[in-house]
Amino acid sequence: MAERLLHTPVFDVHGFQAQTPGGERTYYRLQAPDWVNIAPITEDGRIVLIRQHRWGIDEETLEIPGGMVDPGEEPVDAAVRELREETGYGGGQVRSLGWIHPNPAIQDNRCWLFVMENARRIGETDLDEGEAIETQVVSREELSRLVRDGTLSHALAVVTLQRLLARWPDVS
Repeated sequence: MAERLLHTPVFDVHGFQAQTPGGERTYYRLQAPDWVNIAPITEDGRIVLIRQHRWGIDEETLEIPGGMVDPGEEPVDAAVRELREETGYGGGQVRSLGWIHPNPAIQDNRCWLFVMENARRIGETDLDEGEAIETQVVSREELSRLVRDGTLSHALAVVTLQRLLARWPDVS
């Protein structure tokens, strides 16, 4: 039976005993809500990226919009909401790129991956308290370079974008 050891607004830490080939061990699990990432493609075929400070590494990152799925919210709705809140973009057709386990060694959540085709600016941003996000729109060629050279280093964003780039003839 897992015991909650720590509760935060973003995740809980649980400890539990498990029988392994080497005997009983204590394991720890981060329990977090599911997450979403969305790669918006504009009507003219460019990709909307965001630049923001990430406190885990205490640096700015270039990535795609994303965030947590709220309780009772469908992942696709969370992706569209996060895109609108973080960039002011929306209004396009959303397609799933599947999902991944962010880190199954210590986490139990999923990250749902989406692309929005024909995204366009539909309003102003609505950032969470403490967020400071800058939007950057790049060409497909520039996106490929940013993924290849490591400028885009957020692993969940990179997986989303690699799936998008692999399917590009079928998208847009």
